[in-house]
Amino acid sequence: MEKRNLRYARHYSLKGFGLEAQQKLQNASVLVIGAGGLGCSSLQYLAAAGIGQIGIVDGDTVAISNLQRQILFETSDIGKRKATTAAKKLQNLNPEIIIAAFDQQINTGNAFALISDYDVVLDCTDNFASRYLINDACVLLKKPIVFGAVFQFEGQVAVFNSSKNSANYRNLFPIPPDATEVQDCNEVGVLGVLPGIIGTLQAVETIKLIAGLEGVLSNRLLTLNLLTYETFIVELDAEINAQTEVPINQAAFQLMDYEWLCGNGKSGIINLGVAEFLQQIGQRDTEIVDVRETGEMPKATFKNQNIPFSEFKENLPEIEASHIVLFCQSGKRSLRAAKMLQQKYRSTKEISHLSGGMTALNEYQNG
Repeated sequence: MEKRNLRYARHYSLKGFGLEAQQKLQNASVLVIGAGGLGCSSLQYLAAAGIGQIGIVDGDTVAISNLQRQILFETSDIGKRKATTAAKKLQNLNPEIIIAAFDQQINTGNAFALISDYDVVLDCTDNFASRYLINDACVLLKKPIVFGAVFQFEGQVAVFNSSKNSANYRNLFPIPPDATEVQDCNEVGVLGVLPGIIGTLQAVETIKLIAGLEGVLSNRLLTLNLLTYETFIVELDAEINAQTEVPINQAAFQLMDYEWLCGNGKSGIINLGVAEFLQQIGQRDTEIVDVRETGEMPKATFKNQNIPFSEFKENLPEIEASHIVLFCQSGKRSLRAAKMLQQKYRSTKEISHLSGGMTALNEYQNG
């Protein structure tokens, strides 16, 4: 008991917090979905604060380009599973808590099982399909979400679904944005410290929510700009219309196609699963194209042509093969590149891309 007192001594002596709030943290369970820039900083502070049970969901592996902002990892961790690696480091930070690693991407098949066992969910993902999926599962399971997002020099934080009548992610974005029209950090970059700050704020909101402190960002969206240090808060209207878009039950949820919802299946482009993608490798009159930027890891072990997506935007390449198969890290840039090629070649070529990108391929190959 003496170790515990020393570990959380500054919490015990904090006016308005004390032993009672610390006990609430110890009895709480938190699921962090995404162990990237946001997740890394959130996880460290939640573990240090003494959250009793923490779950980490991420199917990706550590790449060298992650280290600029995902400071829970080290150079020696490159190629390792993020969730498992993060769990081991956090257990060293605080051996008094329970940490579970889930080396998988969240989807409609596993979301209910993953989320059900936890009190609070942190959305630390980086794509719209996952955000809508997490939101809908949490609405159905009546679980609060602490949301974070970053873009270049600007970040956002909000708490969704914290009570029966509170706003959820669909109140912020009633109409799902088309993922192919939204740039991501792989294309436009992000200042490395930004996800650290936003992820830390997510940890703050989680602690406030669990401990019953004032000022939780429920029905409010905080935006922070690191260049100007301007912050502003937008009030969110928890209108009934947004609630009606959520699937009515678990069965309806599992039938949802969130990639399609967010514009990833509305173009006529062929979305290949990993098994289908692997079958295309080495086929006659088929060109496999990697649209990732130079240096992105892991390197593909199969024959392909690398045409960075940044070059697509400047000058569409000439590709002779009648079947073009594109891939990137997550599937977002390859879909955008596929749409550009479709506009150029119309119906003269068959164009497809790897849904889920190298992340999905690695998960498939690593079992």
